[in-house]
Amino acid sequence: MKVLRVYQAANCSTCKKALKFLTNQRLAVEKVDIFANPPSLAELKQMLTFLGGNFYKLFNTSGREYYARGLKEDLSEASAEQALKLLASDGRLIKRPFLLLPNAGLVGFDEKEWRRFLADPSAS
Repeated sequence: MKVLRVYQAANCSTCKKALKFLTNQRLAVEKVDIFANPPSLAELKQMLTFLGGNFYKLFNTSGREYYARGLKEDLSEASAEQALKLLASDGRLIKRPFLLLPNAGLVGFDEKEWRRFLADPSAS
């Protein structure tokens, strides 16, 4: 059975819901602390392709760090490359949980979307 690598934060309620969901589905999970070990630039680029090139979807727009840095305004002028480098440098900026597989990926947790994704990863 393939182990799903999930970037998450221990105190994140959304991450806890996602991990509980995966456990209930009897899936093997490797939890990665997104703050200590954020996704690499290559992983972020791969996820970006699954999100249709919209790098805004990768940002944790409700997080303190996002507001503290004034990113709502700053990102409007950023390139995708600049945004991805910023995300790779600070896991607190990344929307979580973050689940990436070779042919698909998800950020945030929506049970219906995750259920559909896990039933057929190519459908995502």
